[in-house]
Amino acid sequence: AQEHLALQWICVNGFGVCARWLSEITWEVPRFDGWYNSLGNPRRGSVGSRLVRLVPAQYWDGVYQPVLEPLQPNPRRLSRVLAQGPSGLPSTRNQTVLFLFFGYHVAFEISDLRSSGCPPEFMNIPVPKGDPVFDPNATGEVQLPFRRGEWDQASGQSPSNPRTQINSVTAWIDGSSIYGPSSSWSDLLRSFSGGRLTSGSEWNMPKQGGETNFMWSAPDPSTGEHQPQGLYELGNAWANENMFTAAEGIIWFRYHNYVASKLHEEHPEWSDEELFQNARKTTVATFQNIALYEWLPGYLGNKTLPPYPGYQQFVDPGISPEFEVAAMRISATMTPPGVYMRNRTCHFRNITNADGSTSPAIRLCNSFWKRQRINVKTGQDVDDLLMGMASQIAEREDNIVVEDLRDYMYGPLRFTRTDLVAMTIQRGRDFGLQSYTEIRKALDLPPVETFEEINPELNRTNPQMLQAVAELYDGDISKLELFPGGLLESRDGPGPVFSAIILDQFERIRNGDRFWFENKLNGLFTDKEIKEIRNVNYRDVLLAVTSADATDIQENVFFWKDGDPCPQPAQLEASMLYPCTNATKLNYFDGSKAGFGIFIIVLFLFPVVSFLVACMVACLRKYRYKRFQRRRRIAGNGTEKPPVGIPAFEWQGHSKQMCPISVEVEKRRLHVFDRSGSTYRSLNLGNQDRLDVLLANDRQNKALLLKVPKEYDLVLFFEEESKRADFIKYLCLELKEIRQEIRVKELREKELLKEALTKEQRAQIVETFIRHAFSKVLEIQKCDAGDMSGIPPRRAREVLQCELTASEFADALCLKPDSLFVDSMFTLADKDGNGYLSFQEFLDVMVIFMKGSPEEKSKLMFSMNDVGGNGYLSKEEFARMLRSFIEISNGALSKTQAEDGIKAMMQAAGFNNKEQISWEDFHFLLADHDKELQFAKLNVKGQTCIVKEVLRLCVKFLIQCQRVSFICPANRQEQSSNCTSIKTPNVYVKAKRQEYIRNPVQQKIQQFKRFIENYRRHIVCFIITYSITVGVTLERCYYYGLQAEATGVPETTVVGIIVARGSAAGVSFLFPYMLLTVCRNLITLCRETFLNRFIPFDAAIDFHRSLAMTAVVLSVAHSLAHVVNIYIFSVSDLSILSCLFPKVLNNNGSELPPKWYWWFLQTVPGITGVLLLLVLAFMYVFASRYFRHISFRAFWITHYLYIVVYILTVIHGSFALLQEPRFYIYLIPPSLLFLLDKLISLSRKKVEIPVVRAELLPSGVTHLEFKRPSGFVYRSGQWVRIACLMLGTDEYHPFTLTSAPHEETLSLHIRAVGPWTSQLRELYTDESLLELGSYPKLYLDGPFGEGHQEWVDFEVSVLVGGGIGVTPFASILKDLVFKSSIKSKFMCKKVYFIWVTRTQRQFEWVSDIIREVEEMDTQELVSVHTYITQVAEKFDLRTTMLYVCERHFQKVWNRSLFTGLRSVTHFGRPPFVSFFNSLQEVHPEVGKIGVFSCGPPGLTKNVEKACQQMNKRDQAHFIHHYENF
Repeated sequence: AQEHLALQWICVNGFGVCARWLSEITWEVPRFDGWYNSLGNPRRGSVGSRLVRLVPAQYWDGVYQPVLEPLQPNPRRLSRVLAQGPSGLPSTRNQTVLFLFFGYHVAFEISDLRSSGCPPEFMNIPVPKGDPVFDPNATGEVQLPFRRGEWDQASGQSPSNPRTQINSVTAWIDGSSIYGPSSSWSDLLRSFSGGRLTSGSEWNMPKQGGETNFMWSAPDPSTGEHQPQGLYELGNAWANENMFTAAEGIIWFRYHNYVASKLHEEHPEWSDEELFQNARKTTVATFQNIALYEWLPGYLGNKTLPPYPGYQQFVDPGISPEFEVAAMRISATMTPPGVYMRNRTCHFRNITNADGSTSPAIRLCNSFWKRQRINVKTGQDVDDLLMGMASQIAEREDNIVVEDLRDYMYGPLRFTRTDLVAMTIQRGRDFGLQSYTEIRKALDLPPVETFEEINPELNRTNPQMLQAVAELYDGDISKLELFPGGLLESRDGPGPVFSAIILDQFERIRNGDRFWFENKLNGLFTDKEIKEIRNVNYRDVLLAVTSADATDIQENVFFWKDGDPCPQPAQLEASMLYPCTNATKLNYFDGSKAGFGIFIIVLFLFPVVSFLVACMVACLRKYRYKRFQRRRRIAGNGTEKPPVGIPAFEWQGHSKQMCPISVEVEKRRLHVFDRSGSTYRSLNLGNQDRLDVLLANDRQNKALLLKVPKEYDLVLFFEEESKRADFIKYLCLELKEIRQEIRVKELREKELLKEALTKEQRAQIVETFIRHAFSKVLEIQKCDAGDMSGIPPRRAREVLQCELTASEFADALCLKPDSLFVDSMFTLADKDGNGYLSFQEFLDVMVIFMKGSPEEKSKLMFSMNDVGGNGYLSKEEFARMLRSFIEISNGALSKTQAEDGIKAMMQAAGFNNKEQISWEDFHFLLADHDKELQFAKLNVKGQTCIVKEVLRLCVKFLIQCQRVSFICPANRQEQSSNCTSIKTPNVYVKAKRQEYIRNPVQQKIQQFKRFIENYRRHIVCFIITYSITVGVTLERCYYYGLQAEATGVPETTVVGIIVARGSAAGVSFLFPYMLLTVCRNLITLCRETFLNRFIPFDAAIDFHRSLAMTAVVLSVAHSLAHVVNIYIFSVSDLSILSCLFPKVLNNNGSELPPKWYWWFLQTVPGITGVLLLLVLAFMYVFASRYFRHISFRAFWITHYLYIVVYILTVIHGSFALLQEPRFYIYLIPPSLLFLLDKLISLSRKKVEIPVVRAELLPSGVTHLEFKRPSGFVYRSGQWVRIACLMLGTDEYHPFTLTSAPHEETLSLHIRAVGPWTSQLRELYTDESLLELGSYPKLYLDGPFGEGHQEWVDFEVSVLVGGGIGVTPFASILKDLVFKSSIKSKFMCKKVYFIWVTRTQRQFEWVSDIIREVEEMDTQELVSVHTYITQVAEKFDLRTTMLYVCERHFQKVWNRSLFTGLRSVTHFGRPPFVSFFNSLQEVHPEVGKIGVFSCGPPGLTKNVEKACQQMNKRDQAHFIHHYENF
């Protein structure tokens, strides 16, 4: 059975060599971790086993909360009272220092309770104010760091299961301090050669660390060194605490190799494993024998264990907290302040200190965790140290602890010194130890009633100390804690309480150990071998492994008696040694602030960098696009003309750049050309007596100022003085011909520029001029016209004397200077004919325009065009007048349309029977439009704030008239006459407002109700999605804030981790489900199902943006939280971080945390997180509306980085720093649907779609008609995505189908507004088609649905198209008329189509479609209204005649002069509120009206506002669907 167990264990722990060992080892090999030693309970005594309490725990709450101040005295104050005293008192029994440190080694062998618990809990010890060691400045704020010990997580749940600590090593004396508490540790120490342990630089010294984290690597309190290099690798993790405990470990390292060498000599055929295991069992047995039968009796004062009864399987060897935390700590009283070193000849060595001075011994307080050992470097030095320890007598066994442990015990780097006695007292409270009196009672010891009874001898020699201790416990002995009580009772060794605890502990360890060397049933040793082991003592071990001979050390190395060799020179006192270094503090973040700050700034610059890159890409795209347009323009118009005249640069002001120009004098005029050869400015030189020219006489003499009366001055800079001289010479020659004087004056350039009247200053003068002119006309207040009190007198004079040029007059009217209207009007107003308008001349004209009657205004218009001044207009003059008005439309009419309009108006004016007409005939022609003339005015630039009242009346009238025009279609004369019969719209509107509009509060309530009704599906989906997001976020926040106690998060980085994990959970949900919003094919399919009643599929892209913005906000919050976290991690102890990240960081005692850059750049989450921030910055910047429109390809490419984002996110979370990966749980379902959608699109993209017809329409519109793929089904208003590989890219662009579903082919109308669409248009030019030979083929993806498909669900629908946004309605209108013609049944009874365009010529193709619709619309389902926005409003005097022409043309020919359609054409922008209000009156029975708009955001926003305003009322409900482009 034993052989089977041995084989089983070796197969598990021997890494695959069990077959070889079967014939070599015939006994059961003990495990290194202590498991299966006890047959009663295999876990007893193993690594991580619970402590075994002798008495129940005493916690403040009965569970885990310790009893602290003020219920118990301050540990530091108690330490100073209890353990303070002189050093240099020798042991009463002459126990040696070697005996003392062997006892420490025994303690390390069976217990290790120094590891801190997780989560970290702190019980820092307040230092009394004014403490001479720790608080010399009397701040009262100093605390000694203290963390609670490791405990069993299954304990501490209730009073019946209070907190119980665990032991980090085995409780057996099984050599764990020699071989380590695990097989991996042992394998690290082994050489796997000859059964030996690995040696270091010397054969008799262990190797030094640096490769592993097994050894505890606490920092040196004197130097701050914390790296593992320089520490010996031994079985005892704490062996390097000081050189003296390390020497004990080296002894047993040597002894194992000594035994292994002997066995190898005796059995050369044995394998390494057999040699190792035999040497191991012999070494462990020897250690067991010395510890219990030599050291323990000496420690307890000849109190010995009872004879060995044999193995007792039900005995629990578990370490008791009373033993570990109190009884064994009595050794601290025996620890000297220093340790001697001597050689074999009894020469005690001088010790070299850190500063080069010497001392008689190694100072204990300065030897903790030394890496650089000045005095103990070689094996011989270790021998000298051991012999010195054998000759030195320890401190007395009493209550006094030397200052090296009481005041200068090593602490953490944050506070490098601490108090061992205070720490021991606090540890007892942490472990919940019972009081001293309760322990006495449990051990059946006589009770004590007073403090004096504890130690009568001490009461006699030091009653003051005893009294002081009693006062700290309020004189209540029942409060006295175990460790202070044990110290007080100590006399020549442990007192009765500690002795009983120690004896009990070692007896249980021996009797419960199945592998105890005296157990004859385990097959380890024979009787003979047991006797041989019993005869080995510690002296024999030392003689075997050191250079000492038998005469160099005494017979009993644990005691020194008179006559023994090499007595110590003197009992060491602290004053004889080098002083202890004082406590220092360390900020872990020192030296990292600058780097950390710079790195965070770099992270914040990611969006800035991506923005700059986007700007560069945008500039590059604009440059290429402009170059492309210029190349096309040059190809069409030939090369640009070279500049004429003398080249120069015009200066226009200090804040503006100089413009390259050329100047030329010709026919008494000075012409200024730009570099393209176009006339930039023309100055009349003949209307002034003399010409003043100012020249600069400094700064290389390049500047020239030409004073121009009544205009702004011309300031020129020439490249060199000679060119300026040529210009002056040339100018003098030209002026000489017209006999005009020129006066030249020189002055400094600075004064010359100051003298110049710039264009900007001239504009201010003109603006003030016009304001004051209107103030005279309209009699408005001076402040509204602009006060001239602050203007210098010279400037005020210039304003009053100012005369407008023709170009300034045209600019004031927002017209071109060469306009016929401007020419006629300026000629009429310029009464003196000097080419300028004076203040009075301008005023006379404005009075008529602003206050004149309709007759006066019509007479003024007549006079403007009566060139001959004979009171009649000829055919040519009348046609010229009409052309001037048509010209104002900025190309709204084609040449043919203009001629048709002029012909119709001339016929109406009676020119068929007359050669000329009088003013009476002209006024009769305008008789039907008195109202238009009444409110006609000049729309002068900048007059808005001046003519407020006039504008208010005009706008009011405009709204009323247009409101009525919607109700009465203009394509029926009868209806038109009825329409105009409405004479009192004000009363009608006012009455309706009183009836339907409530107070503001009710309006808001009604608006809110309509908003809910409009967007209920959106709101429900929004609430569900964001509720889930908030739910998963709060769940993680709650977990890490309150429930994740085992991780230590609530006690360490509460805010940072909570925000980081919460936001990460939200992002983990949003990122995957964002994919569903771009599954176009699945969305289109789902729209046809019942799901469309609950989910607003048409708002998928808007929802995608919303989710994306939420995700980026959470990502930023996640990043900022981790910035805070990393800072906290960088200033936290490694022991704390090891609780948070047990899979990544191991607490090896070094305390120093990883630097901030390790978290950012050397961990998988850090690197992937930084990369994610960079990628997301580029994605979000290029996805913004501005950059997406400028460079769609850049948006396309950067958005494909989503693949990188998801890969990095999976990797980012898979490292599992804090929790197991969860992102994939959210990712799998939507990613599968997304892949399915992609497969559907890819299956279509593989099919080339041949183009059957291509047509280049005006305004850059390309009409493509291509073959309809088989099985391609779509509905009107849907859109597709197309790609053209001939353009060198596979990017897809969305366009709305303009064909109807019943048509056999598909058609698109694509406007060239960017690089891709412009290149696509270029591809279908005649030149390209000749080169290619055929139409380039397209790739098609779609169709995809939008909200415009729902127009059939409303009885009345309003379709609003702006610009190219009219394309979806082309398909809808054709589909509507087709369904109507075949008597198809659908809900829609009336459709109003509003077409908003800058000019009709911009989208002539739409006119063709609407004309087709009008011809097929026999049931009058469609009512079309066209708005031309480039033409001024109809009550502007400049366009009154144009309006008259349009209405007359509509009346006579039943079609629009502008569009050729029967629909009404309006000038300006549509008044949506008035229109929607009229719909409520025309269709009172309709409860819901669908409004569908497509166009620029400004248009859809205005429609949305109008719908919201109408929904405040209780009439028809307007439901708005929109799409922006």
